[in-house]
Amino acid sequence: MAFRTPYYCCYFSFSFFFFLYFVRSSLQEIVPSSIHSVVDDTNDFQAYPSYFSLLQDGKFKGLIKQRPETFSLERFGEVLDKIPGSGKTVNVDDFGAKGDGTSDDTRAFRKAWNFACSSKGGAFLDVTAEKKYLVKPVEFSGPCKADLITFQIYGSIEASDDRSDYGKDGRHWLLFNNVQNLIVQGGGTINGNGNIWWKNSCKINKTLPCTDAPTAITFYNCKNLIVKNLNIKDAQQIQMQFEKSVNVQASGLTVTAPETSPNTDGIHVTNTQNIRISNSVIGTGDDCISIVNGSQNVLATDITCGPGHGISIGSLGSKNSQAYVSGITVNRAKLIGTTNGVRIKTWQGGSGSATNITFENIEMKNVTNPIIIDQKYCDQSKPCKKQGKAVQVKNVLYKSIRGTSASDAAIKFDCSQSYPCQGIVLQDVDLKLEGEDEGTKAFCNNVKLTSIGDVSPQCN
Repeated sequence: MAFRTPYYCCYFSFSFFFFLYFVRSSLQEIVPSSIHSVVDDTNDFQAYPSYFSLLQDGKFKGLIKQRPETFSLERFGEVLDKIPGSGKTVNVDDFGAKGDGTSDDTRAFRKAWNFACSSKGGAFLDVTAEKKYLVKPVEFSGPCKADLITFQIYGSIEASDDRSDYGKDGRHWLLFNNVQNLIVQGGGTINGNGNIWWKNSCKINKTLPCTDAPTAITFYNCKNLIVKNLNIKDAQQIQMQFEKSVNVQASGLTVTAPETSPNTDGIHVTNTQNIRISNSVIGTGDDCISIVNGSQNVLATDITCGPGHGISIGSLGSKNSQAYVSGITVNRAKLIGTTNGVRIKTWQGGSGSATNITFENIEMKNVTNPIIIDQKYCDQSKPCKKQGKAVQVKNVLYKSIRGTSASDAAIKFDCSQSYPCQGIVLQDVDLKLEGEDEGTKAFCNNVKLTSIGDVSPQCN
């Protein structure tokens, strides 16, 4: 007797084929190649024409072309949501997880993942609400047979606080590796239980050697990824990391750690392309968002940041390395009580470039360094050696940035003498001293700068 494929299976396969085609088409629209060909790549510091000659009717004519307001990743998410719900649903409890906060549930999580990953069609993996699952380091690896996996975290996943449990891999706790078409969501909590790691950090105890600590949740080499509606707290070090991934949407995240917790970056983006981070609240002991080497086409919108070190591009070029980032936009952000606002930081001796960057519609409240480019960044106990080489910072727009500074130096451009900052534009910037109806100051070294509209403070 001939085998007859059920109708819903055909419907799922057709829908998923349509999804893949739609995503591919949509992502090709995200940032056309012409958008980031802002200025030619010459290093001639005198080569730039007058910025005002590039303006026409108040708009940029050739300097920094306007990026789309939103990525087509929105459409990517909509299509994912419309994929039929057929497919297997598994729960970590089905594989022996206790969820009592003390039993080791690592094996159950690994088994549940392997089952979901090997399923045909779609798969849902559920973490039960109102339970606490103690989990040691675990890798959720692909490639998977499943067309789409939805990892639904309703309860709480709690990290082991026994540092000896991290002997095989001291850099990761929860690791998603080489997975395509993945949704992680649910409104639950990922708790890194980082206190024991912070106490043993060289930044807290100067007598201890500096060692690595695990990142709470890492997405490595993933493609077509949605992470939404989660609470990430008290990571051992970095809270959430996207590394070597493409086509990512992260939204509705609440990321928290004490202000004194060392190196607890909220969301860390490295070597990742086409990523949107939106509608998230981040307060940690380090950068709320950090964007480093190999990252391109990054859009962060509707971000609330504080406490922490602000929103940073870098650090770049450490240990005389090459670093490249481009196509970075931060739009609609609130920074409250942070040590920095929007920052670009590079080490002396590095090479490469940080180009085509926009910070716009930013509100500052009691921020110590609201706008800063630091090409002499040095995060080590000994003074850094003076070097001639530097990562080139070029084509950066600061637009509609307002609020208050905790220091009188609201703008700092400390650029390299050998590789001065080029194509820096301040447009409609107003930064006053916190608690005072007084102006602030701008300190500007080795920077090719133009001001448009009302700008305060101004570089001399």
